[in-house]
Amino acid sequence: MCGIVGYIGTDNNAKEVIIEGLKRLEYRGYDSAGIALHKGSVIETRKHVGEISNLEKIIGDKDFESTLGIGHTRWATHGAPSDVNSHPHSNMDNTVTVVHNGIIENYVELREWLTSEYGIKFKSDTDTEVIAHLIGIYYDGDLHKAVNRAVEDMRGAYAIGVIAADEPDKMVAVRKDAPLVAGIGEGCNFIASDIPALLKYVRKIYLIENNETVVLTKDKITIYDEKQKVVKREVFHVTWDADAAEKGGYDHFMMKEIHEQPHGLSETLNRRLNDDNTIKLDGISMTKEDIEGFNKVYIVACGTAYHAGLVGKAAIEKMAKIPVEVDIASEFRYRDPFVDDKTLFIAISQSGETLDTLAALREAKKKGARIFSVVNVVGSSIARESDDVFYTWAGPEIAVASTKAYTTQLMCMYLIALYMGHTKGVIDKEYYDMFIGELKAIPDKLQLILDKQDEIEAIAKKYKRKDDVFYIGRGVDSGVSYEGSLKLKEISYINSFAIAAGELKHGTIALIEDGTLVFALATQNFLFEKMISNIQEIKARGANVIGIAKEGNTDIETQSSEVIYIPDCIDEVTPLLSVVPLQIYAYYVAKFRGCNIDKPKNLAKSVTVE
Repeated sequence: MCGIVGYIGTDNNAKEVIIEGLKRLEYRGYDSAGIALHKGSVIETRKHVGEISNLEKIIGDKDFESTLGIGHTRWATHGAPSDVNSHPHSNMDNTVTVVHNGIIENYVELREWLTSEYGIKFKSDTDTEVIAHLIGIYYDGDLHKAVNRAVEDMRGAYAIGVIAADEPDKMVAVRKDAPLVAGIGEGCNFIASDIPALLKYVRKIYLIENNETVVLTKDKITIYDEKQKVVKREVFHVTWDADAAEKGGYDHFMMKEIHEQPHGLSETLNRRLNDDNTIKLDGISMTKEDIEGFNKVYIVACGTAYHAGLVGKAAIEKMAKIPVEVDIASEFRYRDPFVDDKTLFIAISQSGETLDTLAALREAKKKGARIFSVVNVVGSSIARESDDVFYTWAGPEIAVASTKAYTTQLMCMYLIALYMGHTKGVIDKEYYDMFIGELKAIPDKLQLILDKQDEIEAIAKKYKRKDDVFYIGRGVDSGVSYEGSLKLKEISYINSFAIAAGELKHGTIALIEDGTLVFALATQNFLFEKMISNIQEIKARGANVIGIAKEGNTDIETQSSEVIYIPDCIDEVTPLLSVVPLQIYAYYVAKFRGCNIDKPKNLAKSVTVE
């Protein structure tokens, strides 16, 4: 969610660095933006509700330069979006200024204490302002010391950046359960919520761990653990292509990322195959004895990653013959699940910073489970706290609506399942070789779908005004239905609903009436006839049906208003293809309806609060 950028250096370009960094963090979602710069002996703040362009207008061409500053994009949690609730926030005499990502859970208690004991008068409704006042009352000329004292009083999840009027040569940052990195420059240093904010300026990064404090000057970055002992940290060298975060000629990042899927899937697959097609799990050691020792697998994730987990469940149970439960991370944490040292816990997250998934991971780790994560962002919190990490290698995903991260997560789940089944001896070499061949063919087959996106665009244009849309499917198609429905609702704001097709008669069919739009996924050969029956049921009630089927299964045409065919493949891997028309359809409907596709309202790319 919220984004933080900070700069300290010798050049008076803090404003430019911070604004540029905040723009690179727009994908995280925000409803206001602000910047605070150290100006002589005072801190000057500018902030405004709305987009960063609004902030730039109020800054204008005024004398607003500095060698030290912090900036923020806010996604409202405490207090409505407004100028006064925007970050940065300062204490009463404006000597301490703070930006904050996360939630201070005991802010009400702290606010009441600060008001009654110190007469503090609050300007905003935010929990963040509490931090500024806390640091202010403890400040005696040593910002590092005051920040640490304030942190002792705070409960919650946060990353904060702090500057003080009396210390123009210092910035302090703290990380607790929210992402934070420090960038290493020459004669300058940086902080940010995420690496893309700094790519224009630095390639050397410190990945800040949980409960660590960072003190930055223009020449030095010092990291302290929670006992305030200096930590030695290896430099992380960023190898990403900065151009990967640009649109590359597409109107939106989402469409760019949809078209990057063939390449992303090739990367995910080919990095893991030896010359003899055996799978290498990024140096992960998982022996036959290890696999046979697992009596259960938990796949835990949120949103799109959860939908990838549903497909992963089917793959692991079929190929490794181990029972799998898929759970929403925010629910897993609170239901005391049966986890022990014979459990394999698989966490799936694009950002690797999803707070609910991270918290669930920690709970499972306490109970002795082996933690295996599937993430996209190298060095992220979930990656660092896992026993084993399997990177998707999707590349930077900027659009809030996930596309290439989902399909590469699916590819990872297939490889994990295939590896476990082959190592365990459950599947033979013939099936293994056949499955690898099917996976190798997917990128080219996916490209064939992209080549006919004009057909999908035409369907989207025809049905763009439908305000209620259903998605149905059986087997793995039901999991893809959930993802297709999510894509439509999150970027077009249409009320869409997904359900296993066999559940239609148990209540949902009551909602089907003349003109209702239904996507019917029928890509599973062994379930095709049953899906045709389901389609007949809803067609008889006047529904407009858009069928998704494999090439050759033309019987679906007699029951559907429109049909989108995917290239033929084995049933198990159809989700890698069938989801793509749903992504494209959602994109064009949102575009025709005039929605903000890359930054849909109320959503954020990285959900770092509960």
